[in-house]
This record gives sequence, structure tokens and C-alpha cells, in this order.
Amino acid sequence: MKSQRYIRKHLMFLCWFLCGLTALSQDPGKQEKDLAESKMQWFKDAKLGVFIHWGLYAVNGIDESWSFYNGYISHDDYLKQTRGFSAKNYDPSAWADLIKKSGAKYSVITAKHHDGFALWNTQFGDLNAVKSAAAKRDVITPFVKALRRNNLKVGIYFSLPDWSYTDYTHFTRDSIRYKIEDRPQRWNTFLNYYQGQLKELSENYNPDLWWFDGDWEHTSEEWQAPKVRQLLLDNNPKTILNSRLQGYGDYSTPEQGMPITRPKDKYWELCMTMNNSWGYQKNDHDYKTTDQIIGIFADVISNGGNLLLDIGPKADGSIPEEQVNILEELGKWTSKHKEAIYGTVAGIPKEHFYGPTTLSKNRKILYLFVKGDPKGEIVVRGLKNKINRIWVVGEGTKLSHEVVGKVYWSHYPGITYIQVPEHVLDKQMTVLALLLNDEVDLYREDGAVIESN
Repeated sequence: MKSQRYIRKHLMFLCWFLCGLTALSQDPGKQEKDLAESKMQWFKDAKLGVFIHWGLYAVNGIDESWSFYNGYISHDDYLKQTRGFSAKNYDPSAWADLIKKSGAKYSVITAKHHDGFALWNTQFGDLNAVKSAAAKRDVITPFVKALRRNNLKVGIYFSLPDWSYTDYTHFTRDSIRYKIEDRPQRWNTFLNYYQGQLKELSENYNPDLWWFDGDWEHTSEEWQAPKVRQLLLDNNPKTILNSRLQGYGDYSTPEQGMPITRPKDKYWELCMTMNNSWGYQKNDHDYKTTDQIIGIFADVISNGGNLLLDIGPKADGSIPEEQVNILEELGKWTSKHKEAIYGTVAGIPKEHFYGPTTLSKNRKILYLFVKGDPKGEIVVRGLKNKINRIWVVGEGTKLSHEVVGKVYWSHYPGITYIQVPEHVLDKQMTVLALLLNDEVDLYREDGAVIESN
């Protein structure tokens, strides 16, 4: 009897233990967190993407959508550009090849901007590249296929507002069609319209990433943001969304200006133009240099973010020569320095090195991005680790270093000086790799004073 009671007691304990493990494994909060971290990993590792603003506005080379919204041109005249949107020189395979060559790991294309012009053969409305433009073709499908062939992630930009749709509230800055509280049924008609388009895009292309825009015109409740997020996740639980869905996104999207301080968001992406325009504008020749773009890119990844660099193809589908050149030059640099870019994490605080830095995932290799000619040596402050080896990334040369100012009675690790000969310098930005004896360890205290000597 005693042995039977003993067995029953331990069987009950084992049952409770296994039930606890099962409950833990099925914790929905933990599962959701694990899935979120898992699905964001490719984005975190990618570092570089190419944004594509392509639409009617390329015909006249004017501001996308805003030109009629702000009254610079009438809506009727804006829509006349459909006659010139020919896509006759459009080569989606060449686009994808160029994007891959640049070192980008994903691309985001404007499937529909605020003007409501869709680049795919949508069954919701006639304002699209197939039914109402000279192109008479769906231009999204072949591009998505080309990205997939090149193992590039697919991003779809989608404007929540549709200023050309008669059942949307807003039309121009000075003209609102109706208020939702006055015409709720009309608003429901629009909700069905835009969510129907999203469902089409989701089912047809299964995007890895959604890039929403224009959410400022309505509240989360009015957009039905939770419903939209769930709609997209039901089709693809691993898809990710940017922050412009009234708080229902996965990562933040600062625009144009590089954040001065490191963003608090775990995942973020700076979207930036090459010149001063998102779409093609024939009179905008104010391009950033490749050196400037590389410098901005290095600052972005140093702070743990991604760069989404924009191009604006012409109405015929060709990409301006200046933009092609920048992507090709950028690609040479990213290819040479890939070990310091892809799959890395944010670098060390700027007080320790006056320049961008990244770290390997195990935090045992510190990458220093050296701008210009350091005239012989660079300085790293407060590095407590022993440096096992230093080399020039993409070139291989080993470099020497010395530590100055370290004394036996203080925890202060001294100042590290690294000799950088002129012959190893990259014409755009040199990158050095420091192999450390362990995970990076930095001195973050005030300086010490002698108390005993």
C-alpha cells in the first residue's frame, strides 16, 4: 500500500510538472514575442533596402500626389499623366539586378500612392496601370517575381488615403468631401475598397514587408487598424509592418533626416532620397555624393537601424543614370565591407570612437568606420578588452596598436592608438576590424585619482 501511495504521489507530481510545462509552452504572450523577434531578424540583419517611387508623377516630373492636393495643378490635369505613363523601357529583371548589386537585401515599391493610381491590375477601381494608363500592363507582378529570383525580400508601399477615390473623405487641402460621422455608410464603402485592395496585394504577392503611409488623416479606429493588421498576418504571420498604421506597426520609420541621437525603438529604418525628390523630377539634379550616402549609411547601422534609399524611375521605366551610378558605387563599397555591415548590431557609444561603429553578433569583433584620412592613427578610448588582432576589412592588412595611459593602480584601461598607413585607405570609407578577447567591455566611469602610490 505504501509503495502504491508513493507511486501515485509521484505520478501526480509528474503530471503537475508536465501540465506546467505545457502551459508555459502555450503562453500566448511568450509565443507572440518569440514570433515577433524571429520574423524581425531578417530585417535587423538586412541593413540596406531600396525604395522605389514610381507613378503618374514621373510623366511631368512633379511632386507625387501632393502637386494636386496642394493646388499646384488641377486634379484633372494631374490625371492626364496617365497618357504618358508608358513603361515602354521597363525591365523589372534589370531593376532587381541593380538593387542586388547595390548590396540591398530588400526593396519597397509604391503599389499605390495618395493619388490612388495602382501599379497592379486591381479589381477595385479603374485608376491603374492596366485599365487607365498608356502602359496597359501590370508592372508590380514581374518586379515581385524578379526580386524573388534574386532572393531579395519584397516590400509593398500602400497609401491608406486615396485622394482620387470619390468615397474617400479628403480630396485636396481646401476640399473635404464629407465627415465620417455625417456619412458613415460612405466611409464603409471606402473601407471595403481599400481593404479589398490590401487583400489582393496580400494574396497575390505575399509581401515580406508592408510600408504604410498617410495614416495621419484618420484615427486607428477609423482606419480599422487592428483589423487590417490581423488581415495581413492571417495571410502571412511572418510579414512585418512599418509604424505608419497608427501604432500597429513593427518598426519606426524616420524620414530624410538622420536621427541625431540613437532611436529608442528596437527596430527602425531611415528612408531617404538620393536628391531632394521621391519620384522622378527632371529638374532635380541636387544629388548626394556616393561618399555622403555611404557616410549616412554607416551612421545608420552604427545606431542599429536600416537605410531605405530611394530611387525614382522615369515614366518609361528607365532609371536615371545618376541613380544607377550611385547604386553601383554603393554596391562596390558594401561588397568589400560586407562583414562589417550585414548581420551586425549597433556599435559602441560615440565617446569611445569619433566615428560610426558596428559589432559582430557575438560582440567580440568591433568594426570601426574611418572617414577620410586619419593622418597616421586613430584613437579608441576606454576599451577594457585585450585586442587580439586588427585588420583592414576587405583588404586584409594587419595593423599594429599601442595602449597609452594605463596605470596599475586604476581600472582606467588607457587610450588605444591604431596605426593606419595611407596605402590601406579606402577611397570612400575605410573599415577596421578589432578582434577582442571577449565581448566588448567599455570603461564608463569618471577618471580616477591617485589615492596611494
